[in-house]
Amino acid sequence: MNNIKDKKIAIIGAGPGGLTLARLLQMDGFNVNVYERDIDENARPKGATLDLHEESGLAALREAKLMDAFLANYRPGADRTRIVDQLGNIVFEDNDTHNREAFRPEIDRGPLQKILLDSLTKDTVIWGSHFEALTPSNGSWLIGFKNGTSAQADIVVAADGANSKIRPYITPIKPFYSGITIVEGAIYSSATACPKMHALLNGGKIFAMGDEKSLIVSSKGDGSLVFYTGCHTAENWAKESGINFSDKNQVIGWFKNEFSNWGPIWLELFENASSAFVPRPQYCMPLDQNWETASNLTMLGDAAHLMPPYAGEGVNMAMLDALELSQCFKDSGFNAPKEAIAAYEKQMLKRASETADITMQSTTALHSADAINYILNIMGPE
Repeated sequence: MNNIKDKKIAIIGAGPGGLTLARLLQMDGFNVNVYERDIDENARPKGATLDLHEESGLAALREAKLMDAFLANYRPGADRTRIVDQLGNIVFEDNDTHNREAFRPEIDRGPLQKILLDSLTKDTVIWGSHFEALTPSNGSWLIGFKNGTSAQADIVVAADGANSKIRPYITPIKPFYSGITIVEGAIYSSATACPKMHALLNGGKIFAMGDEKSLIVSSKGDGSLVFYTGCHTAENWAKESGINFSDKNQVIGWFKNEFSNWGPIWLELFENASSAFVPRPQYCMPLDQNWETASNLTMLGDAAHLMPPYAGEGVNMAMLDALELSQCFKDSGFNAPKEAIAAYEKQMLKRASETADITMQSTTALHSADAINYILNIMGPE
């Protein structure tokens, strides 16, 4: 018997993966805390809408007994998809969401976060805990935070995202640059701020492609929208371009130049952006990554298997990681925590490698000369 239930488990990071793991473990009486650098749940803007998949994100929510809460908060019809060319012409429209919503329903990040937080016992999440260092301490870990506090834990799970500060304690393997950089923006009241784009969006999503570039727009339940371009750039372009991404005029100038063959409708997004733009170079972990399992330290989500967003798998993978790790922790057939972690990591790494391969193929295809035909083959009738 592995006796993990008797051990103190620390999860670093209160994203969907970390919160899902905490919920699944607490349901079985595990001693778990989540440490999050944000000062509270509203400290940062929430990104694009998420579509949860039957075999991963939704499977985790079912196991967590949170499907009723999910069904009360998801957004029917938000998976309406329009594929358009660079001039804004609709080349494919998918409004038949009824048959798909059982499999990939959409939910905004804020409501999903609230569902998970509300499911945890009081004070499970320790806010304002910005991770600084891990120190071995008599077979356990002393976790130091930048505010001067510390915590002791027998097992630590890194759920601290793309720039994980705990991953280097597990492996020196680093991600590689995908060749694509995203520039992300948001508009708070799209109906009034950008009516043409709001109408084209129609409460769903737009995938625009052309000239080996992409522009994806997603509606949100609060009346806002988020959008992000995808372009081939050098890895350090965002730092070396000289563009101040907080200066709207500079970003508009870049867009007009970089997307000079695109129609004028897209300019409405940039002219009416409600906050600073954020450049995001896209990275992916090596498909063959592996490491020697630690006895009391592991990771999930982007910390373990960062990849670009062009297959829609990021949050789903993190939540499935949480489900599988919780199952391994609960399995009394393992004689020690290291055995449970090794079993989890073996299946996680295999699954992540397969998904990353698909994701990189999709990333390349969506930024190719034949991108629209590629996505039409995916979205169109079989």
